[in-house]
Amino acid sequence: MLYSFLEKIQRKKQLSLLKKHPNITSQNIRLGVGTHFIFHQNLKKVSIGTSADFRNYVSIVVLENASLEIGTDFFMNNFCSINCLDHISIGNNTLFGENVKLYDHNHVYETSPEFKVYPSKFTKAPIKIGNNCWLGSNVTVLKGVTIGDNCIIGAGCTIYQDVLPNTQVINKQELILNTL
Repeated sequence: MLYSFLEKIQRKKQLSLLKKHPNITSQNIRLGVGTHFIFHQNLKKVSIGTSADFRNYVSIVVLENASLEIGTDFFMNNFCSINCLDHISIGNNTLFGENVKLYDHNHVYETSPEFKVYPSKFTKAPIKIGNNCWLGSNVTVLKGVTIGDNCIIGAGCTIYQDVLPNTQVINKQELILNTL
């Protein structure tokens, strides 16, 4: 009973974040357990269309000068995350399977004269996902990608280049079975 009460308080807190921020518009949103939003005070814009459904343990981060647009009738399953430092756009009637990840940025790094990764410097490029798309479980979409309308991205795919409309992307893996 206490757990249920705490879940309700957490949901109200997250919905309050959406309502209070001056650059966020949203309506008719459903939140599951453990949903966590991090919105920078100086983000450009966040818009979430009607009937957006965020399942359990979803994480959405929108940082300074970034914008996130989510269309109507959007569904995001358990353990998904959106990490927005530039611009991410998701169309209408789009759904995400469990553990889908979107990253519109990458760490800056050097390989010469010595290898170095910069933890607080990023290269950025927008992500655009069209209408009527389905991203299966464990899909990762990287910066600079456009996925056209009416696409299915199969489970486990890493999308690092554009996907034309009306395309199905399959993560073709071969299972090699050896008897012992």
